[in-house]
Amino acid sequence: MYKQFYSLKENPFNVTSDPAFFFSSTHHREAFSHLVYGVEQRKGILIITGEIGTGKTTLCRALLNTLDSKTKTAFILYPNFSEVQLLQLIVKDLGIVTKQKNKAALIGVLNDFLMEETKRGNNIVLIVDEAQNLKESQLEQVRLLSNLETEKEKLLQIILVGQPELMDKLKLPSLRQLNQRVCVRYHILPLEKKELEDYIYHRLKIAGATDKLTFTQEAIGEIFLYSGGTPRLINIICDRALLAGYVSETFTIDYNVIKKCIEEIR
Repeated sequence: MYKQFYSLKENPFNVTSDPAFFFSSTHHREAFSHLVYGVEQRKGILIITGEIGTGKTTLCRALLNTLDSKTKTAFILYPNFSEVQLLQLIVKDLGIVTKQKNKAALIGVLNDFLMEETKRGNNIVLIVDEAQNLKESQLEQVRLLSNLETEKEKLLQIILVGQPELMDKLKLPSLRQLNQRVCVRYHILPLEKKELEDYIYHRLKIAGATDKLTFTQEAIGEIFLYSGGTPRLINIICDRALLAGYVSETFTIDYNVIKKCIEEIR
């Protein structure tokens, strides 16, 4: 409704994980660097955690967009599957064509594929999002996949992305072998207060907004107070605020607008 009024090309505050809107905050930049390092150096298992709405999935999609043609990927979302189904999805996402159905055969097919790709100088990355939902047996399966290696390097780089409960789960005695194999860990924190204004205008600029559309300092302070710097909450508030601004036919989003929007959300 408000896109035409503000001359926007698209909605700047969608809650979808759109890498085009990726904002390189201090913590997201560090997380991104950790991922790139782990993938390029073939470190095996990497873990990224963060609270709900901190931009973990967007970070992963941004990573996928920057990997070169020699890096092939599989991206598994919502891994609520059995061990065999998880393997089948990984194989399928990597473009491997096989009629094999059982676990041992699938691992064999995957290993052959990884060996061949490594000979060609390629790297393979598996990203599992919402990994806190993986069962212990599935996480043990991940450990077994991390064992696929040559004498010098890991054949498969595995990135587990999830909420902080993932780290709690890895502390279980049954998963200590997996926990010991994690070479890269990073926990994403929310945006810092000084980054919030840049975040808002970053998204507005990508969506095509002009300098005419502004958020007052009081409004930005109130957004931070409510959201705590969590990107998803910021997006929800700002989306509602632009709608309120459209209704009021104003290009200045002030404290009163934000306060009213927060009350409505609550």
